Amino acid sequence: MHTVKKLVLGLALGVPLSVFAAGIPVKMYKNPNCGCCDRWAAHMEANGFTVETINTPDLASIKTKYHVPVNLEGCHTALIDGYVVEGLVPAKYVKQMLSEHIASQGLSLPGMPVGAPGMPGEKAGPLTVYTLGPGTTSKVYASF
Repeated sequence: MHTVKKLVLGLALGVPLSVFAAGIPVKMYKNPNCGCCDRWAAHMEANGFTVETINTPDLASIKTKYHVPVNLEGCHTALIDGYVVEGLVPAKYVKQMLSEHIASQGLSLPGMPVGAPGMPGEKAGPLTVYTLGPGTTSKVYASF
């Protein structure tokens, strides 16, 4: 059955969209001691993604390899279907990015903001997700 037919059938039957994300592999590079990255991976898996975790003490070289600007760096770097997802970007926006096929290198939620998926606590205000690249160009993709 074609993907479109499955989607229509699933929507008609009330199947959550996360079911259709199943099988989308995520390769996450993280510091071996970072617990928020593990919680973000659990958030992604709860939303239908399959996360492969690669622990590395040299995240700087990963960020350099994938052209992540310093001002948009997060606690981990993930590769998803040809895109770079930097930091604790919610699964909702990753799915949106994949469905829209955005003309960007990927998405970033810089830093380790409280209230983002993987970070405990209540956020103090809206958090902003940015597009990545090309080069140093980025723009606001979403706020939550």
